[in-house]
Amino acid sequence: MVVPYEAQSFSALRRQCRENGRLFEDPLFPTSDQSLFYQNNCIGTVTWKRPKELCSDPRLFVDGISAHDLHQGQLGNCWFVAACSSLASREALWQKVIPDWKDQEWEEEKPESYAGIFHFRFWRFGEWVDVVIDDRLPTVSGELVYCHSNDSREFWSALVEKAYAKMCGCYEALDGGNTADALVDFTGGVSEPMDLTENGFKEDEEKCSELFERVLKVHDRGGLISCSIKATTAADMEAKLSCGLVKGHAYAVTDVRRVRLGHGLMAYFRSDKLTMIRMRNPWGEKEWNGPWSDSSEEWKKVSNSEREKIGVTVQDDGEFWMTFDDFIANFTDLILCRLINTSYLSLHKTWEEAVIRGSWRCHDDPLINRAGGCTNNKHSFLQNPQYVFDVKKPEDEVLICLQQKDRRATLREGRGENMAIGFELHRVELNRTYRMHVTQQKVGGSAFINSRSVFIRIDLKEGRYVTIPTTFDPGLEGDFLLRTFTDVPSDCRELTLHEPPQTCWSGLCGYPSLVTQVHIQQATGIAGQDSDGVTVEIDAFPVCDGRYAELLLSWCQWVHSTIEEPG
Repeated sequence: MVVPYEAQSFSALRRQCRENGRLFEDPLFPTSDQSLFYQNNCIGTVTWKRPKELCSDPRLFVDGISAHDLHQGQLGNCWFVAACSSLASREALWQKVIPDWKDQEWEEEKPESYAGIFHFRFWRFGEWVDVVIDDRLPTVSGELVYCHSNDSREFWSALVEKAYAKMCGCYEALDGGNTADALVDFTGGVSEPMDLTENGFKEDEEKCSELFERVLKVHDRGGLISCSIKATTAADMEAKLSCGLVKGHAYAVTDVRRVRLGHGLMAYFRSDKLTMIRMRNPWGEKEWNGPWSDSSEEWKKVSNSEREKIGVTVQDDGEFWMTFDDFIANFTDLILCRLINTSYLSLHKTWEEAVIRGSWRCHDDPLINRAGGCTNNKHSFLQNPQYVFDVKKPEDEVLICLQQKDRRATLREGRGENMAIGFELHRVELNRTYRMHVTQQKVGGSAFINSRSVFIRIDLKEGRYVTIPTTFDPGLEGDFLLRTFTDVPSDCRELTLHEPPQTCWSGLCGYPSLVTQVHIQQATGIAGQDSDGVTVEIDAFPVCDGRYAELLLSWCQWVHSTIEEPG
């Protein structure tokens, strides 16, 4: 389902404009500094112009859509432009972001049908949002200020950027960001950030090879990929290295493949192939100048037909090839945005997705408080929301993504910073139906980071698990989206009850009903064992002192005798 942003209907607004013979002017994103900045004007006098005022023959696309179309403007949003470059290489994806594009294109034969209105779609917090804009674009001295195309007649990149800026509050809100967020907004996928300096990728050849296979699989299955070199100081930001690469700058990965070496017919019978990756700098210039760069001698090892097949060009267009080994040696961060396949008609693996919206909310009553902070806060950690799910196979790969609601649009009010968020994963009793009040067996979790989303990919054994999403500090409020992907339905749901309901026993005797765990160390020949075959967990049993303690003792003795003398 697609939701109109701020209740603006594209079709209704366009119809009104055509009936009135007027070009659309968006009241929600006016031609003023309010739409450009949330702080102060830093570029001087801006004139808003429609494409028809910038060229005589404007087009949404000129000769199709390509990663080469985009050039970053006077805004530090390489993260967004790099994501757009990746998007442009995937027809099925960009047609979601730019819906019914043929209908939105300028019509030479019917100029009167043009209404100066466009719409674009982004995946935000679990739903596709349709954003309407007018075609008035900010210019200085007759040139577009922000993202623009190689061809002065082509406007898709400038218009997509304007729609994204509107959704984020203003253009300046795009100054600095995370490519992973834009990739998710373009696809509805799940982004997995990877630190290439960790996990031994640079030192371990086998791990490097496994990573290439993973990157290749994401690429071949339609995912989007980005990379960067970490800048450790402010002076490092966008500093050019001697190898031609730029620190603190997002690159789009536009191809991943094995390239065949050799010439002629014999090359097809040899096994010599290089693992290679192609990237693009959003600036449209400044490329890698090492081995396998555009005009390097290494390309003589590859036949003309192979070079043509993979699209090698010798020009400073910002796009270049590297071996995967050189890539690992030079880049520090990689983002894999997976398209999670939930279609049963697919030939590839099909995932079952559970999506839950939740929130962290403060309350003085610890039984109602849902903003307990991370596990460092032992007294309040388990006051956070808790979500139980089942792994129903002997072992299953599970993907879990926690996303907080985007705050970029609130930068003007000084509340635009992401909270540090994360989650823990605990294995619990097979019959767990009530909230945890004591921590169980922790089996995994995400890092805590002030990112819009955090993610883990983990192999879990059959059993029941509880995910506890938290902010790092207690007492912080906000909304979140929890997505859990498994091979078979996981029945993911929130745990809301603290204890079993009151029974006739508790009513008659005046004793509260508490949750008890009874661990049976050995059991054979009885039903109800967990996957390890050694423990039966009893999640709800009325217990207190006095007579009920005697009842519990009698019950335990009966269980013990049943185990000793089965049957």
